[in-house]
Amino acid sequence: MNKLEEKLANLKKILNEMGSILIAYSGGVDSSFLLKVAKEVLGDNVLAVTACSETYPAEEVEEAKKIAQEIGAKHIIIKTEELKNPKFSDNPPERCYYCKIELFSKLKEIAQKEKIKFIADGSNYDDLRDFRPGMKAANEFGVRSPLKEAKLTKQDIRHLSKKIGLKTWDKPQLACLASRFPPYTKINAEDLNRIAMAEKFLRDIGFKQVRVRHHYPIARLEFSPEDFAIILNSQKRELIIKKLKELGYLYITLDLEGYRAGSLNKLIK
Repeated sequence: MNKLEEKLANLKKILNEMGSILIAYSGGVDSSFLLKVAKEVLGDNVLAVTACSETYPAEEVEEAKKIAQEIGAKHIIIKTEELKNPKFSDNPPERCYYCKIELFSKLKEIAQKEKIKFIADGSNYDDLRDFRPGMKAANEFGVRSPLKEAKLTKQDIRHLSKKIGLKTWDKPQLACLASRFPPYTKINAEDLNRIAMAEKFLRDIGFKQVRVRHHYPIARLEFSPEDFAIILNSQKRELIIKKLKELGYLYITLDLEGYRAGSLNKLIK
C-alpha cells in the first residue's frame, strides 16, 4: 500500500468510527470527495447540506445538487443570512468566523433533529497553512475535518477524485464571493451580485480559473498565467472591458502575478 492509499484507508477508518455524519457541502473538490467516500463507508448515515446565500453563486448551488444526486447521497439546501450580521458585512479580517458561526449553528440544529452524531467540513491538510478564521468556529462547534485528520492535501484529493471517477477532480478552486473584497471594504448584496455576474461571464467565454477582486471602481482580474495570451487577444480583451464596464467598473486591470488563492489575505498579514 502506497502513502496515498494509506491516507484513503485512514479516511475510511475515521468515517467508519464517526458512524453518522452531516457534511457542510459546497459541491467543490474537497466536500464532493468527502461526500463520495462517506457515502461509500456509511451509506444512508450521511447527509449533505448546502448553504445558499448571496455569497454563493447560484450556478454552484445547482451544480452541488447534481453532484449529490450522482453520488446518491441525501442532500438538502438551507438559507443562511450572514449579510445581516454587521460583524460579517463590515468585512473585518475575522469575517469568515462570523460566517461559519451562522452556518454551523444551523447545521447543529439539523444534526440534532436528525440524530446525526457529527458535523464535518471539507477542510484539507493544506488549509493549515492559510489564514482560516473559520477554523475557530469549527472548533467551538465541534466540527470535524476528516480530510485534514487523514492528512489529505488538495493534490491528494484531486488525484483520488479522478481515480474514483468524480468529475470534480479538476474543478477550479471555489471560494465564497466575500473573499473578493479587501478587508474592511463593506460587503453588500449589490456588489456580490456584480462580482458573481462578472466571474460567470468570464467563465462563459472560456476562462476556467478566475477571480474578480473588487477594488471598486477597479476590478483586478486574476487568471491563470497560461491564459494571459488569450486575455490580451484584442477580441477577448474588448469583450471583457465592455462587459465589466456595463457592470459598473470604471477600470479593469490584469494582475500580472496571476490567480492565487487568498491573495487578499496579504493585506491582513
